[in-house]
Amino acid sequence: MKRFNPETKTFKVFNALYNGDRLTASQAQKRFGVGNLAAEASRIRQSGYAVYANTRKAANGVTVTEYEMGQPSREIVALGYKAKAAGLTLDTI
Repeated sequence: MKRFNPETKTFKVFNALYNGDRLTASQAQKRFGVGNLAAEASRIRQSGYAVYANTRKAANGVTVTEYEMGQPSREIVALGYKAKAAGLTLDTI
């Protein structure tokens, strides 16, 4: 799995998620200066980590997306093995 440069915003988001935090875009902006949390989550996913985006209603009635790290589903693991067997590794994409 890829390691992230500790100086980057991606690392800061990864570290928070890896340690069990859930982050909204607003929280990521305030804590880490991240302007696009979805892009950071995508970078982390592309490095092999299961980052989930869950929507919920905030106390003020606004729908927010909250990101958290979890375990990949069996389906995702199976797809990864099938892709690898078909020669579709990260090196060839």
